[in-house]
Amino acid sequence: MRKLESLVIKAGPSAYKEIKDHGFDLTKIKTIMGASGGPKWLVLSHLDRLILDKIVPNLEGPVQLISSSISSWRFICYAQKDPIQAINNFEDGYINQYFPSEYTKKKFSNQLREMFDHICPPSAIKDVINHAVFETNIVTAQSHHILKTENNPVLLFGLLLTFIANFTNRKNLDYFFSRVLFTSSNNQIIIDKENKLKTKYIELTEGNIKDVVVASSSIPIYLEGVKRILGSPKEVYRDGGIVDYHFDYSPVEKGGFVLYPHFFDLIAPGWFDRSIASRHSNPLNHQRTIMICPSHKFISELPLSKVPDRSDFTKLSNQQRIKNWKKVVSSCERLADEFNQILEKNQIESFIKPI
Repeated sequence: MRKLESLVIKAGPSAYKEIKDHGFDLTKIKTIMGASGGPKWLVLSHLDRLILDKIVPNLEGPVQLISSSISSWRFICYAQKDPIQAINNFEDGYINQYFPSEYTKKKFSNQLREMFDHICPPSAIKDVINHAVFETNIVTAQSHHILKTENNPVLLFGLLLTFIANFTNRKNLDYFFSRVLFTSSNNQIIIDKENKLKTKYIELTEGNIKDVVVASSSIPIYLEGVKRILGSPKEVYRDGGIVDYHFDYSPVEKGGFVLYPHFFDLIAPGWFDRSIASRHSNPLNHQRTIMICPSHKFISELPLSKVPDRSDFTKLSNQQRIKNWKKVVSSCERLADEFNQILEKNQIESFIKPI
């Protein structure tokens, strides 16, 4: 393989130098990270299968799975006894989901809970919490002040205030939302050392994992926040992407790698930072990160020349959306094929670029 057509592989400064000098030792992967992004995850479904098939069996635990929003669903699949079947179930359920004909936040929230039971039935929950290699970490956003309400006009006003405060300084986000990390890890993971947002740690258990996953993907306005999570303060928990949209940090022990399959090569710290150019990825925050993502050329060849996103629900009919998404998933086999060739030939150092 002379060059990559579909895939981009980037690494932070420390990881880049080590891989260039000594090659890629995949047993050094100690964290796998997953971003928020709703339907964007569909471009990763075949990469997820490849990672589960070719990389995970070689990993030495503990390996931290750190995610928010949609990737929390991906990673509860990762930690099951048959993770590839779980990914298959998730992909099928996600593509074929629909908005209830008489849409309410409550109905759609209940639909999410039904999807969770389909993807991670009670018999699988214990396996996720007690996995031999993976320790699961899920980010949620605890709401403060008027952002606890489900009254949409009031909630919108609170989100506008949050946007303005965050635009001034990302640290101001703490006044409106707190990062809450639900974790099955025995050791407290130190994250976000550079950005200094406060982090609350709560144990992830068999009794609260469904609520936590649903909370981590509960987008304000569209879905209800989760008000009571077992083992946590009685607060309102919402989409983890509000505080950690793309995770602009590398929570990993010295010497380990962070594997980051991502939708594209843009990293924005929080949901409110997406349109702020100065808030996009700082390479120094990703010293040990290895990011795998589709190339711009590949994305331009997808249906509508873009990665799927939530606008597809409103701009396309259900029939057209499902057809497009299935085409995207089929096309994305090419990403897994290219990455597989690199792994088999142990040539990652020939294709890696700096973040």
